[in-house]
Amino acid sequence: MTNKGSDSSDIQLRKPVKDDGYRLHQLVAECPPLDPNSIYCNLLQCSHFAETGVAAEIDGDLVGFISGYIPPLQSDTVFVWQVAVHEKGRGQGLAKRMLKEIVARDACRNVTHMETTITEDNEASWALFRSFARDMDAELTSHLHFEKEKHFGGKHDSEFLLRIGPLKKT
Repeated sequence: MTNKGSDSSDIQLRKPVKDDGYRLHQLVAECPPLDPNSIYCNLLQCSHFAETGVAAEIDGDLVGFISGYIPPLQSDTVFVWQVAVHEKGRGQGLAKRMLKEIVARDACRNVTHMETTITEDNEASWALFRSFARDMDAELTSHLHFEKEKHFGGKHDSEFLLRIGPLKKT
């Protein structure tokens, strides 16, 4: 598939289904430096957490995916676990469009905040969530959350927790 002639209107957003699990696993593998999860984990993301996830397709190809969930002790917050956009879907504002799709869902009717974690050097993710916060007319705060040595045994960069809110939904 080629990206020629496609624009954001060609991209269809929908709730994931369990049949997307393996496709999600392949998408993440094609989107370095994303951390891969097991196929089983991807199946759960596409089934148990479908209400707070979004799949993006162009002509049947999975080109984007956001997995998220509402933490059990934070019913006012949606936590974005992972954002994947294949090169075929880049440059069209797809990631931000998917974020907005999630917070507009009925499952997020009580959600006033969004959280995620990002490594310090992931400039694309920082830019995405800053832009999303601006669009939602919401404050963005961040602090060190998972430390490289303490939580990852030195095998993964530290992650900063971003909190955006309160969200101004339209």
